[in-house]
Order: sequence, then C-alpha cells, then structure tokens
Amino acid sequence: MDVWFYHLTTQPLEKALPTLLERSIERGWTAVVQMSSQERLTSLDNFLWTYAEESFLAHGTAADGDPELQHVYLTTGPENPNEAEVRFFIESARVSPILDGGGVYERIVVMFDGNNDEELQAARAQWKELKAKELELSYWQQDENGAWAKKA
Repeated sequence: MDVWFYHLTTQPLEKALPTLLERSIERGWTAVVQMSSQERLTSLDNFLWTYAEESFLAHGTAADGDPELQHVYLTTGPENPNEAEVRFFIESARVSPILDGGGVYERIVVMFDGNNDEELQAARAQWKELKAKELELSYWQQDENGAWAKKA
C-alpha cells in the first residue's frame, strides 16, 4: 500500500482534490474521502456538484443511500461501503485508526494545507506515526503553478 502526503501550498483543497479524484476514477478506482467534521462534508458535498462549469464529480454520502454504488464516497467515519481502492484524508482526519481497523487500500492520500499551522502539525505527526509502522511514504508538494513534485 502506498501512502502519499500531498502538501498544498499554492492551491486550496477545492482546486486540487477534484483533479486527484478524477484521476483515481480514470484508473478504475473507487474512492473514499474522509474528513473530520460534518460541516466540511456538507461543504465538499455541495462543492463537488458545481466545481467546474463544464462538469461535476458524481459522488455520494450516507444520506444519499446506495453508498456501495458511489465512485466517490464522502464520510467522517471509518466505513468503506464502495470498497474503495484509494482513501483520501483531509481536514487532519487520522489514518492510523483506519489501518488499525483492517482497512486495505491500493493508496492512502493525506492532503493538508501548508498555510494552516494546525493541519501542517497534524500531517507531520501522522508522517512520524506511519513511518514508525514501516509503511512506504511519499511526500508531494505543489510548485508555484500547482503541479505536484515528489520531494521524498
């Protein structure tokens, strides 16, 4: 399992996340996006329907029903009803409880805003915690144009 940390420095999550979700779907993967608060879930749920003028990103939540049919499932909890291959953690959502609970994914993605000290510190703590579990970690950082560059 790959664990990739994405350090947002020039673009907000709302700009970067849809692109990564689209790439995951193009690979034939389903995805879960886990966040810490219901407020963020509601905001992201609304945003993904309107983030681009020419398209939207189909997704669902527990409130929508039929979560097993969703290519992208949004949650604040540990569930994986769509048997996702990739799980995104935003808003400092913790990875270890999912892995300790038996979650198996092709890829784990931790996205954090480098301009938010709380998210930055939480990401550093998670890096140390996951490194101690001897997982393969990669660190990606945005350049000035928003492109991702692998730094570690």
